Amino acid sequence: MPVVLLKDGATETKGREAQRNNIAAAKIIAEIVHTSLGPRGMDKMLVDDLGDVTITNDGATILKEIDVQHPAAKMLVEISKTTDNEVGDGTTSAVVFAGALLENAESLINQNVHPTIIVDGYRKAAKKAKQLLQEIADTISPNDKTLLQKIAKTAMQTKLVRKDSSHLADLVVRAGLAVAEKDNETYHVDEDDIKVEKKAGGSIKDSLLIEGIVLDKEVVHAGMPKKVSDAKIALVNTALEINKTETDAKINISNPQQLKTFLDEENRMLKTMVDKVVASGATALICQKGVDDMVQHYLAKAGILAVRRVKESDMTKLAKATGARITTNLDDLFEKDLGSAQLVEERKIEEDRWVFIEGCKHPKSVSLLLRGGSQRVVDEVERSVHDAIMVVKDVMEMPSIVAGGGAPETYTATKLRIWSKTLEGREQLAAEKFAEALESIPLTLAENAGMDPIDTLTNLRSKQLKGEKWMGVDVMKGKVANMKSSDIIEPLAVKQQIVSAATEAACMILRIDDVISTSKAAGPPHGGEGGMPGMGGMPGMGGMGGMPDMGGMDM
Repeated sequence: MPVVLLKDGATETKGREAQRNNIAAAKIIAEIVHTSLGPRGMDKMLVDDLGDVTITNDGATILKEIDVQHPAAKMLVEISKTTDNEVGDGTTSAVVFAGALLENAESLINQNVHPTIIVDGYRKAAKKAKQLLQEIADTISPNDKTLLQKIAKTAMQTKLVRKDSSHLADLVVRAGLAVAEKDNETYHVDEDDIKVEKKAGGSIKDSLLIEGIVLDKEVVHAGMPKKVSDAKIALVNTALEINKTETDAKINISNPQQLKTFLDEENRMLKTMVDKVVASGATALICQKGVDDMVQHYLAKAGILAVRRVKESDMTKLAKATGARITTNLDDLFEKDLGSAQLVEERKIEEDRWVFIEGCKHPKSVSLLLRGGSQRVVDEVERSVHDAIMVVKDVMEMPSIVAGGGAPETYTATKLRIWSKTLEGREQLAAEKFAEALESIPLTLAENAGMDPIDTLTNLRSKQLKGEKWMGVDVMKGKVANMKSSDIIEPLAVKQQIVSAATEAACMILRIDDVISTSKAAGPPHGGEGGMPGMGGMPGMGGMGGMPDMGGMDM
């Protein structure tokens, strides 16, 4: 009798083969994004099962959209996601670097170096690399506007918006400085305080920063003013409607007089609500819940502009921007709870009407309104601006910078090679391979720019060895140049995150020597459980085996 451990349809790959499979899958992922690295990188067009198109060269977006199936490849998708959430930029670099680490590890495995030794060597090298990056980084003052603009601009150089990157960088830096909270000498920036709204139409140049909040809602009643200057704003988190009773209540009305009394009372209750708002001195009312038609009528008569069903997140941002307190009970609404703004106005943007609340004194929450020629362009502008906001945040919170263009990677690789000689045993080989993998970044940059990768790299190494630590690949000029003077500057936080994330993913994949997968679509053993009792296991009933592929729909 054979010993059956795994259920029918399950597969197992072991040892070398399992490792080879995992490394091959990870390398394919790295190859997909590798052409989109750097200012000369190409874009990808992703079409989902509904026919929606996304055009981007943002590593995290590409990998998120392509819905990867292979378990090892999913780990690379994970690192691009975490890098995106943590530091916002460097997602493509992290994946390219992880792919290079695995590719180099493969050649060591083929020479019979044990994976655990490679992992140890990689970990030591990563620790050393982060230390070296720290040493060459320059410390800056966290609110240096011109430097922050250069950093934001560098993050957008690689994107579709590079022609307008100066304009957008200026908006992003102003927004970042506006919402930054200072604590002693350190700054804290919450990127959620910068509300990004996008609308197709116009050109990227028409994007603007609003010192306040944009609401994608319209004024609720036609009789209300469409524009209020020097507004006093009430933020209300309660419905301006008559509450329904919890239990089923019935009122027996026997004559028209009683009905009139009942309706008048209802009206009086609604009027009282409006009176409370008017008494507080508010000239604009932003409500998170519904507003009754009758209340709209009374508010319009009182000349108060009102907006209803505003998202909770927008209410919080409004409170930060205008200085208002969100009230949950109208009895608690007093003048001190109101916020102020120079202007509350409904404007038509393309075919929608939006309410702009702008000119707040010291807004701790601001809005960026992004425009672009088409929906695809605006979507990509939004992704680029997200990266720029994140790098500005990184530098303000950790004010250390390095040059871009593969300069810090080449420097670290050169120093790591010298350091690796101090390691004993086979770990030395792994550390050397780590240094080689780091150079995959300047190599890829040169390759994508149509330069000769080998010549560029050798040229770069020789200049770095002479002690010119900021020499990198200037892809726009197609030569090796000083990146610091070309104003290509990146946050140290991004570089360190790339090294950590890529090393962790590569080490995790290398330590796997056995892959056991139980397949969902495997039918039951013949006869018996499949289908209905007595049906003898209809073909294709087992685990929906016979159903056509649903095209990756989330059921």
